[in-house]
Amino acid sequence: MKNYKLTISYDGSRYFGWEHQPDKDTIQGKLEAVLCRMCDEDIEVIGAGRTDAGVHAKAMVANVRMDTKFTPEEIRDYMNRYLPDDIAVQEVHEASERFHARYKATGKLYCYTCFDGEVKPVFRRKYVTVLDGRVDVDKMRRAASCLVGEHDFKSFCSNPQMKKSTVRIVDSIDIQRKKDYIYLNFHGTGFLQNMVRILVGTLLEVGYGRIAPEQLVQILDAKDRKLAGPTAPPEGLCLERVDY
Repeated sequence: MKNYKLTISYDGSRYFGWEHQPDKDTIQGKLEAVLCRMCDEDIEVIGAGRTDAGVHAKAMVANVRMDTKFTPEEIRDYMNRYLPDDIAVQEVHEASERFHARYKATGKLYCYTCFDGEVKPVFRRKYVTVLDGRVDVDKMRRAASCLVGEHDFKSFCSNPQMKKSTVRIVDSIDIQRKKDYIYLNFHGTGFLQNMVRILVGTLLEVGYGRIAPEQLVQILDAKDRKLAGPTAPPEGLCLERVDY
């Protein structure tokens, strides 16, 4: 029985997120179905995180323990032969016995893409969130500076029953405008349920002028989800990288 590290990309548009769910199409479910077919036994795929329904990934990392005579390249090719067109295994490597995709991860990079131009982006529509009007990126950057560092992000967590600590470290938030596109990059050691999308929704409220940049400190301190902005739609979010 060997431990393998998989790097996976997927278009999450038609899936109910990463985590396996009965009678629903999920990324984990599709991967496990193909590996079960290959190994002729039940296989568990352990992901670095659980992306939400509709969220994409360029480099999700997972690990899986299997007893197979296939080489890593043959495993990759077999999986890509039978996976649907919107999921691809980029790399397969034999990993150490102690490697665990979730517990060994030290950081993650997410990118959220928005569009606020006058003509909708037809060919990128599944991967961007189209905004209702122009946003002020400078104000959004000022607000984002309040969120960088170690904080209790309870105000930005969608799970009101969260029993574990809601303290997280966000190393950086980089917001860039390129013509009509706005890219919000979040790097941190870990994120709460819907946290990135709620951060984006709140920063967009700042960009629209509905929340002042200085209010972000009060929203953080309040630890009250109702004070933060809405949860941004899933289609603009993509997991770019997992660090180890």
